[in-house]
Amino acid sequence: MERRKLERIDVDEVAYIFGDGASLRCRVVNMSDQGAAIELPTKQYVNSTFKLMFEKDRVVRACRWVWSSDNLIGVAFEDL
Repeated sequence: MERRKLERIDVDEVAYIFGDGASLRCRVVNMSDQGAAIELPTKQYVNSTFKLMFEKDRVVRACRWVWSSDNLIGVAFEDL
């Protein structure tokens, strides 16, 4: 059962997760105005809150971790 309020659209965008002085290159695979699914290079720990910057346009979004499965994580966008 779909629990999202808005339908996500498939994208393929390079982005960077950053915070705590470190950054990690990743790929956004789908998104809506409220959140996104992000593919990490490997299965790894990600802080519960972090910033996500899209490489193409340098837009920064504050994110809250919601779910994970292998090297894929789901996030909700928060207000900056």
